[in-house]
Amino acid sequence: MSRSYISKQLRERIAAQARYRCGYCLTQEKVIGMPMEIDHIIPEAQAGETVEDNLWLACSLCNAYKGEQTYAFDPISNEIVPLFNPRTQHWHDHFGWNQMGDEMIGRTATGRATVVALRLNRELLVEARRGWVAAGWHPPQD
Repeated sequence: MSRSYISKQLRERIAAQARYRCGYCLTQEKVIGMPMEIDHIIPEAQAGETVEDNLWLACSLCNAYKGEQTYAFDPISNEIVPLFNPRTQHWHDHFGWNQMGDEMIGRTATGRATVVALRLNRELLVEARRGWVAAGWHPPQD
């Protein structure tokens, strides 16, 4: 949770840029019926600034699991790598969906580390995604 004030106009601009979905798990606000949080990509605790270039939309659980992390272990190489940056990196370069569309697959070291660190395949989220897939709401088509 941000300690710094973020204006309503800046929140709306970031939400629109993020297409009203979490930059990590791609959960959509309109699917869950509640607003996303503003994530500091470089956390305030690490001197990350409250400026547009350092902010993105995140669901509350992704934001909580990310916390102050900016790096994590890649489970394949066991190397510490940067977490995914939704502002500067393209989601599809680092992630994909399994055949059913309910589990995220890390395609790169950064993607794999982010999937594990942010628990992007947590049981309740995967279960929710199954329902969203059945309803035709998931995965996002862009």
